[in-house]
Amino acid sequence: MFMKNLLLSLSLISAAALVGCGKTETPAPEAAPAAAPVAAPAAAPAPAELPELKVAIDPTYEPFTFKTADGKPTGFDVDIAEALCKEIKRKCVYVEQVWDSMIPGLQAKKYDAIISSMSITEERQQVVDFTDKYYFTPSRIVVKTGTAFTDVASLKGKKIGVLKGSTQEKYAMGELKAAGVSVVPYEAQDQVYLDIKSGRLDGTVADQVEVNGGFLSKPEGAGYGFVGPVLADAKYFGTGVGVALRKGETALKDELNAGIKAIRSNGVYETVSKKYFDFDVYGN
Repeated sequence: MFMKNLLLSLSLISAAALVGCGKTETPAPEAAPAAAPVAAPAAAPAPAELPELKVAIDPTYEPFTFKTADGKPTGFDVDIAEALCKEIKRKCVYVEQVWDSMIPGLQAKKYDAIISSMSITEERQQVVDFTDKYYFTPSRIVVKTGTAFTDVASLKGKKIGVLKGSTQEKYAMGELKAAGVSVVPYEAQDQVYLDIKSGRLDGTVADQVEVNGGFLSKPEGAGYGFVGPVLADAKYFGTGVGVALRKGETALKDELNAGIKAIRSNGVYETVSKKYFDFDVYGN
């Protein structure tokens, strides 16, 4: 009996010791829930791409249409085209074209418009439509300074270069050729100036402003000048320069006419004009 009680006492003491020396396991605190990711601010929508207006130019006609040293189209026509595209919310894309292929290229839908100093004439209006004019300048005959001149017959035997397909070619064929002048058409006006300087031509018939800016005011134009009266007969030279469009493009024509009116009234036209000219290029 004594032994039994002793064993029971030892058993109780051992259990108490075990309880007193043991570690109480405390449950780990619950981790805080992960914060929800902060949404990145929504990206601004990309601006809508403007529809293109493909514009034909002949970049050999300084100061109206030519190229900078790095090949970028510039000039009065190009600046007017940009101003009109801004008004009608289009993006101008330029397509270079030799002059006498301008209208066939338009009809073949290679581009949407010609904004490159194309005069509004009755003959052209048979095959294309025009907007209202955006400028008008007359043409002149240019020959070597000191050339005797009383009338076109004075130029008999001379060789005169003209831009192929131009109003100046039409005038030269109608008036100068009949007077015994040899009329030579060229694909580009700057080629005419090269051949005048080299002695292969005696002169040219060209837009008064263009020939002054593109030839007479430059070193290669030294020794040449205007002869005869200002040339502005509508029979040859039309009623001003407009934007040429395919027949039936009424909506585009209306937009561009509204654009021409807008830049004429909001000061943009005057700003562009003063960049190139010291006179009113719009004309009467």
